[in-house]
Parts: sequence; structure tokens; C-alpha cells
Amino acid sequence: MKTSDPSRRKFLKAAITISAAAAAFPTILTKPVSGAKFQQVKPASPNEKVNLACIGIGGQAASDIREFERTGICNLVALCDTDMGASATQATLKSYPELPRFQDFRVMFDKMSNEIDAVLVAIPDFAHFPAAMLAMSLGKHVYCEKPMGRTFNEVQLMMNAASRYKVVTQMGNQGHSEANYFQFKTWVESGVIKDVTSFVGHMNSSRRWHGWDTKISKYPSGELIPQTLDWDTWTGTADEHEYNHDYVQGQWRCWYDFGMGALGDWGAHIMDSVHQFLNLGLPVEIDPVKIAGWNPFFFPQSETLVYKFPARGTMPPLELTWYDGLDNLPPLPQGYGGGAEVDPNIPPPGNAPVKQAQLNPGKIMYSKELTFKGGTHGATLSIIPSEKAKEMEKKLPEIPKSPSNHYKNFLLGCKGLEETRSPFSIAGPLSQLFNLGVIAAQLNSKLIFDRQKKIITNHPLANQMLVGKAPRKGWEQYYNL
Repeated sequence: MKTSDPSRRKFLKAAITISAAAAAFPTILTKPVSGAKFQQVKPASPNEKVNLACIGIGGQAASDIREFERTGICNLVALCDTDMGASATQATLKSYPELPRFQDFRVMFDKMSNEIDAVLVAIPDFAHFPAAMLAMSLGKHVYCEKPMGRTFNEVQLMMNAASRYKVVTQMGNQGHSEANYFQFKTWVESGVIKDVTSFVGHMNSSRRWHGWDTKISKYPSGELIPQTLDWDTWTGTADEHEYNHDYVQGQWRCWYDFGMGALGDWGAHIMDSVHQFLNLGLPVEIDPVKIAGWNPFFFPQSETLVYKFPARGTMPPLELTWYDGLDNLPPLPQGYGGGAEVDPNIPPPGNAPVKQAQLNPGKIMYSKELTFKGGTHGATLSIIPSEKAKEMEKKLPEIPKSPSNHYKNFLLGCKGLEETRSPFSIAGPLSQLFNLGVIAAQLNSKLIFDRQKKIITNHPLANQMLVGKAPRKGWEQYYNL
């Protein structure tokens, strides 16, 4: 990557330029979704299995597929991935050699719509939107990996579609069906958690883009497209880009055009319970108080974002602070105790420099009377210091056990037997919290947000970025489903 400084003014103007370029490579379908029609899927009976199609089959998707199969209440009916030659994709294909396979989700729905009850959408962040929107418009239930979408508007459209088409939805923040969810809910209802004024979320492990040259002047140069990759379908609604290996196989998370950085990757595993059970909704202010290694193309080396939420009913105003980056640890309260050891469940950082984390991903929460610390995903909260925890021990209510993990909860929702715990109506505002944080970081500007009108009032460009650039030619229809 070259090192000449980019023009900030040029970038900000380019951020709202509407791209009208035609696709550089031919699409598989000249008329997407030519035959598939809406078909309201009736809940399966208790004795029936849910027919599940998988859009994305490598990486996190491969783990999701295994977990869905372990429930014993779904039939895998189709596999879809834009790169059938990738090693992770190949491993899944070899595990299910009998299943139909597709490179384009539009073709899959054209060929098999009547055989599909629900879909797994586990592809890059920016690509969630068209796949999920098409599935819902056809009456299919959707399990979508986190975060829901790359832009605030896309997430809003996904929430609207889920309501309009009356389909079952679930975002893939798996800990929202584990112990942390039930503990947080119980502790709020019983008054153990009350009068919370400050919440800290932190993720300080290596990320794929750590160590990259932050003074770049352009995107990476184009490379030869692998023969096994349908690059046009992979690019989807995003801006036209020449293929480069640093966009695929998980590298998409590094770039503003494709991913949501550390916040979008980990925020849903750390902030989900506090967001739901303290009724945070959307903030009134987002302030990027630290952006180290800013550039217009990929995410910072470290960032600190401060969100402000107003009083909600009897709950006081709350300040939520997000820390990421190897050199950007949050201050720890007295009596914090252990937690600095490396969490073995954190996935490797890809091609980022290997450097051990000094603090596990997690959370610190301050109320007027108590201080709490917790981990990520399903890890439960502890009251600190330990002396206070011991004093409170006999006052704490019993926490119910989860009746189903996140995958089974979704399938039971499809069968009409449970309500999903992270439907788009709950996961959407949480995802929009991340969308707003990414805009603040990308512009390195404080934003004032109107919660009722859902607009940014102090920064015209940022307000336009809630919607983002126009989709590529041929992909506009997903915004009208």
C-alpha cells in the first residue's frame, strides 16, 4: 500500500458520490428472482423439521451449520457460497456432498424457493442486506449473523420487512440465549441491576488490520479473480472494486466499504443485554474521543467511542463507552480482580501481528450502588469487589436456565413453539448503534442524533451516510422489497 496522505476533503465528497458504473464482470442472472414468488411459510408442526438453506458455508457459517444440525430439528436443503474453491467452503461441501449447491442466492431461490422454510445468512456484513431482504420477501424465516447490516438505513429496512412479511428472525449473537441473557434479565426485574449510569464495553485483542499502513492513498490494486469465485455476486450492492485477496476470506471486516470493524464484530456479544434490558434504544450523541490511525479506507488501530442515552422512564441517563485496540484499555475499577489472561475462545486475528491481549473482551457496569464486571457472549456478570459480592450473595435471585440455545430457539420459533430472543425488532436498534459508531469513527466527528426523527442533526454528510451510497446497477431492487 502506498504511503502518500489522502485528501480528507476529497474523501468526504466521495463518500456521497452515487456510483452508476456497470458491473465489471457478467452476473449469473440477467433477471434476478425471475420465478420465485412470495409464499407465506406456515409454522412446521412439532413433528416436522425446518428446511434450512445456507447462504454462506465457510468460516462462521460452517460453525453455524454444524450447530443447526446438532439441534436435530432441521433439514439442510441447499448450500450457497460465492467461492466454491475456498478451503473453508470446500470442507463444508465435502461434509454434505448430496446437497444442491449454488454460487448465487438469487439462483438458489429461483430453483428451490418452494423447498425452503428458512435461511442462514452468514456472509460479509455488507452482503447481509440483499440476501435477507430477498428471503423475507419470499416468506422465508431468516437467521442472520451479526451485525444485521452495514448501514443504518439497511437495518431499518430489514426490521420493516420482518414485520411486513411476518417472518421469524434471529440475529446471530449466540450469547443472547445463554446464561448472561437470563441473569441480566432476572437481575433487572428483581432490582439488583438498577440506576445504571455508565457502561463500558471493550475488545483489545489483535484485529486483522492492526499494523497496516494507515497513510494509504487508494484501495489495493486489482488482482486476477480466482476461477472459483463469482466476484460480481460477492460485491453485490457495494461499490465497484477490483478483486484483491485482502477483501475476501474474512479480510472484508477491515474495510469501511464491506465490514463494521471491531465494534460490529464484538459489540453484539458485549452490549446486547444492557441494550435490551435497560431499554437504551438509540443514543442522542456519539463522540469519537480517540481515533488512532485514522484513514478513510479501513478501521482505526484503536478507538474510543462515547454514546450518550437520555433518561428512560425511571432509569437515569446512561453513558456507554466502547474501547478497542491493543493500546487502548479501559480504566479498571478498584477490586476488578482477574480477567487479564487470554481468552482461548477468541478467534485468531487473521494476518494481524500476533500480540497477546492484556484484558479479555468484556464489560464493566456502574450503577449508583453497585459495580459489575462481565465477559463476552454468554458469560455472566459478577459484582465487584469480592467483599460486596459476598455481602449480596444471599440476596441474589435464582436464575432460570435457558430452554434452548440460539440455534434451537430460532428453529423452534420457525415451528411456532418459542419466540426468538434476538429478532430483528430487538437486534435492529442494537445494530444501528454500531452503524452510528462507525460513521462517527469514519468521519472522526462528534454526532448529534435525533432519536425520534432518526436523523443526525449537526453533520449533513454523516446524515447522508445513514443511507449511504446508491447500490450498484442491477442491485437497486432489494431496497424496494
